[in-house]
Amino acid sequence: MFIWLENLINILVKEIFKLDLNSTIGSSVHFFFYDIIKILILLSIMIFIISYIRSYFPPEKTKKYIEKFSGISGNIIASLLGIVTPFCSCSSVPIFIGFIEAKIPLGITFSFLITSPIVNEAAFAILLGSFGWKIAILYIFSGVILGVFGGLIIGKLNLEKEVENYVYKIKMGEIEIEKMSQNQRFFFAINNVKDIIKRIWIFLLIGIGIGAFIHGYAPEEFLIKWAGPENPIAVIISTLIAVPLYSNALGTIPIAEALIGKGVGIGTALAFMMATTALSLPEGILLRKVIKPKLILIFFAVTSIGIILTGYLFNIIL
Repeated sequence: MFIWLENLINILVKEIFKLDLNSTIGSSVHFFFYDIIKILILLSIMIFIISYIRSYFPPEKTKKYIEKFSGISGNIIASLLGIVTPFCSCSSVPIFIGFIEAKIPLGITFSFLITSPIVNEAAFAILLGSFGWKIAILYIFSGVILGVFGGLIIGKLNLEKEVENYVYKIKMGEIEIEKMSQNQRFFFAINNVKDIIKRIWIFLLIGIGIGAFIHGYAPEEFLIKWAGPENPIAVIISTLIAVPLYSNALGTIPIAEALIGKGVGIGTALAFMMATTALSLPEGILLRKVIKPKLILIFFAVTSIGIILTGYLFNIIL
């Protein structure tokens, strides 16, 4: 897909910078410029497409749509809607309150809360450009599966009493769902592309910069020994390290790409990326406003175990 770009960057590195592509600095510079342009192109395309689709699913409409389903179908729908309506950790509390007010079961609410931060259009675009369709589709599939089963387990545990009592008394009221013309949806998507890239470009540059350094200079034998597919506990360690971190998937994926290029297991690298986006200490602190510590611990434990199993699955099949 990007052979033209690779050839262009080859010329840039060799003819403009006068560097050998096979040298450590030459390969790092190539990685840096190639990934920046490739990722920005893919980001713009995918953010536009998903934003256009998302214009049909504002949060209020998503909530009303999920209300119609119950049982496992509710978990599946909530996880699928989590793909097109991603939110950051700071949005978890108002969304949680909105779902509880609408009397959506706790298990279905958590299916949405688990899938939504894990799967987002920008991460999908970068995975597509870095690893191809197979891994990008598996990434979405695993995020949905995690959300469905995580929500089902939390629902079966009957943890409603672990929600703070005041949450059940909140009345947010009905919000009018705005109708948009096709023209408005188009400009909504365009503005979303501008807004997201404006917000994340610095994370992207830092992530690609670290990835370029790893690509050229990180000791391959050391990484393979401690994080390669042959190390049976590599996935567990990478997930446990990532859980307390607060990071952006967009900055993490270029690092994962470089690590995989050095021999780190694909599942190990993806488990690290998914754990940094799905779980973080700041998110736990925010959720403490609405749910009790026991439910937070169960949410983190269930999601962490799911991510670890997904990491091992990726390492086995890829």
